[in-house]
Amino acid sequence: MKRSFRKYHRTIGIIICLPLILTVLTGMLTTIVKEWPISTGISSSLLLRIHTGEIFHLEAVYPIFNGLGLIGLLVTGISMSGLFNQKKRSGINN
Repeated sequence: MKRSFRKYHRTIGIIICLPLILTVLTGMLTTIVKEWPISTGISSSLLLRIHTGEIFHLEAVYPIFNGLGLIGLLVTGISMSGLFNQKKRSGINN
């Protein structure tokens, strides 16, 4: 079971990598451009258009794909971690 989850986790990770990196970087850069007195030469409106997927005409589905990808990564990652295994461990004091 863990092997199949690793396969799915790897596939989802490869697919969702670029959109998530784009979302994170543009979100951070938008904050830097708006709040800090650093001149980057990039307008915050352009960064927000990239951040929301509007520049690619995907603003209706971009957040949903990002969210579903993250949920998929969380489910497969947590299931591989063994946090919710039903096996009882025999204690040292038994």
